[in-house]
Amino acid sequence: MPPAAPKAPYIGKSGNVTLDKAVFGEEFHMSLVHETARAELNARRQGTASTRTRGEVEMTGAKAFRQKGTGRARSGPLSTPQRVGGGVAFGPKPRAYTVKVNRKARRRALRAALSVHAERKSLAVIDPAGFDTPSTKKAADALDGFADGRALVVLAREGEDACAKSFRNLRGVSIAPADAVGVADIIGAARLILTPAALDALTKSASTVDSRQSTVDSRAEGEGA
Repeated sequence: MPPAAPKAPYIGKSGNVTLDKAVFGEEFHMSLVHETARAELNARRQGTASTRTRGEVEMTGAKAFRQKGTGRARSGPLSTPQRVGGGVAFGPKPRAYTVKVNRKARRRALRAALSVHAERKSLAVIDPAGFDTPSTKKAADALDGFADGRALVVLAREGEDACAKSFRNLRGVSIAPADAVGVADIIGAARLILTPAALDALTKSASTVDSRQSTVDSRAEGEGA
């Protein structure tokens, strides 16, 4: 008998949501999740750190003092890296930190990250319809009793502003839109809270079926009919 599809409880009200087994039943792949999370965090780096070399500092290139007759060791220009105010040797320069990860690998890593929360029972669903107006107290009551640790609340960008404003003032709670959340955000949270719209969006993003391929297949079926 095949295992039942995983479920996630509602918080703030009774009931459960049945999760897509193909997405939330993925085996955890440590190396793949690490590679994807590293690529996401690298992509967030600005890469604007910069230092001046000895050729770029505003300083004369002449010798600090004459070669002989001073009783001191011979010296070169003041712009050398070992002198205060001189240039920096092997310092950072503006660069891009992006690392390419294949689309299929990203999806598999996202499925693995979501499946970990489903397996640990640290995934829950919140109904944004219960927040007609922003209420931090109602958001805190909803989270109370559901696991512990840092929480990540993922919402849709439109129509869920009151729900977002309710959670954003809680300590240890982060808010993220469904189309911008990544594997690094998901695995970095001890609790994952999704709205139904966000759950659908993440399920679609992590699905093994390419949306473009399904569109092509549907067109082919229409032409064949």
